[in-house]
Amino acid sequence: MNFGSAVLVAAAITAVIAAPAGAQAPAQASYAVTYLEVTPAAKAEAIDLIKQVAAASRKEPGNLRYEVLQRVDRSNQFAILESWSDLKALEAHDGGTGMTEFRAKLKPMRSGPYDMRPSISVTPAPVAAAAAKGSTYVLTHVDVTPNVKDTTIDMLRKLAEDGRKEPGSERFEAWQQNNRANHFTVVEVWKNREAADGHAVTAPTKEFREKLGPMIGALYDDRFYTSIE
Repeated sequence: MNFGSAVLVAAAITAVIAAPAGAQAPAQASYAVTYLEVTPAAKAEAIDLIKQVAAASRKEPGNLRYEVLQRVDRSNQFAILESWSDLKALEAHDGGTGMTEFRAKLKPMRSGPYDMRPSISVTPAPVAAAAAKGSTYVLTHVDVTPNVKDTTIDMLRKLAEDGRKEPGSERFEAWQQNNRANHFTVVEVWKNREAADGHAVTAPTKEFREKLGPMIGALYDDRFYTSIE
C-alpha cells in the first residue's frame, strides 16, 4: 500500500470511530460474540479483567462498539459483543498483545472454553451507542441445518424489522458466523426485562419460533444479560 492509500484508509477508519450514534455501519463491518465462563470464586477478578480489556479495546483503530455482559441467572458467565470496521481490524485486535495477555490472565479462572464466534451482520442497522444503563440484553444462538440457512436469514431479517418497532426496543440484530454459515446469533437490547418478555409473546415472534422449530439443529438458546459497566 502506498502512502496516499494508507492516508485514505486511516481517514476512513477515523471517520468510522468518530461517527455519531445512528450513523450507518460500514458494509464490510465485522462482529464477534465471545462466551466466557469462570469459576464462581473468580467472578469478581474476572469482571475487573474484562472491564480493563473493554476500555483498552475501544481505543483501537476500527472499533465501533465493545460491550461486556454478565448473565442474569448464572452470574459466573459472561459475553463480549464486538463491532469492528472490517475483518482486518477485528483480526488485528484479536491477535494483538492486549488480547493475548487478557486470555492468558483469564485462563486460570475459566471453567469453560474461550468461545469466540466472528460473524457478519445479516440485518444491517445503524451503529447504535452503548445501551442505556439497566438495559436487558438477550443473546440467542440459532443453529439450523445447512440447507435452510438462506430461509433462516430471511426470517431473521423480518424478526429484526418487527422487533425494532416494539416498545422498549433499543437494538435488534442478527449475525451469521464466519466459519459456520448455518449458525447465527440474535442480539436484542431492550429498555428493561418487561419489554424483552413482551417481545417473546408477540405474534411475529411466535410465528418465527413456529417456523424455525422444524429447522433447528439445537435448542433455541436465549440467554439474558446485563452490562457490567
